Amino acid sequence: MDLGIKGRRGLVCAASKGLGRGCAEALAEAGVDLVINSRTEAEITRTAREIAAKYGVEVTPVAADITTDDGRAKVLAALGEADILVTNAGGPPPGTWTDWSREDFIKAIDANMLSAVALMQALVPGMIGRGWGRVVNITSQSVRSPIAALGLSNTARAGLTGFVAGMSRQVAPHGVVVNNILPGIHATDRADSLDRGVAQAQGIGLDEARRQREATIPARSYGRPEDFGATCAFLCSEHARFIIGQNILLDGGALNATV
Repeated sequence: MDLGIKGRRGLVCAASKGLGRGCAEALAEAGVDLVINSRTEAEITRTAREIAAKYGVEVTPVAADITTDDGRAKVLAALGEADILVTNAGGPPPGTWTDWSREDFIKAIDANMLSAVALMQALVPGMIGRGWGRVVNITSQSVRSPIAALGLSNTARAGLTGFVAGMSRQVAPHGVVVNNILPGIHATDRADSLDRGVAQAQGIGLDEARRQREATIPARSYGRPEDFGATCAFLCSEHARFIIGQNILLDGGALNATV
């Protein structure tokens, strides 16, 4: 399928690996020129070189922490205008609700809600002016089905979801489409980190911890970043013009709900 976005320009955050890289690769395959970012210069430079060589598009790497004002300023200076924005930031650490301080909550909200809001505020007005834009925010399945140990993520990402619910409908008349993707467990470093925590807590091996979690997913496997990226690219395509303010759940059927 031709996604109709060849020659567009996009920003993908936290794109050196995992779900962010999956999105960057799928957009590059569709012909989108990219600015990609992550915190580690060596990793993001290598990723940019590999994607550019594979798909023949322009890929500009920017090493910066997208959750900080300085980091966003550095990325936006390299980007200029953008037709496509994919927001993404690593989730806060797991824990117990009694352990989290006000500072912990503020840090999580800054990283997983307000950083995405700031990028939309910076880039969506230009999309409105040009009459076309796509925004995809990578949130979490915890928005639909909260995960007790990830209360910081539950809180921050639910806040972003509420913001998008209103904002997406305000910008839709101008040709700007904003949606969220809610990933379940995918085969990424984040999943490995959570599995190591389970393994340590239960005194079992990492493989056994993963098998236990896979058994709770109807698809009986973790998601793949490339599948996630394909969904992201479709939501950034010409064909997504009638999908407004939605939360697309990619969890292998883990959430047992009729609607």
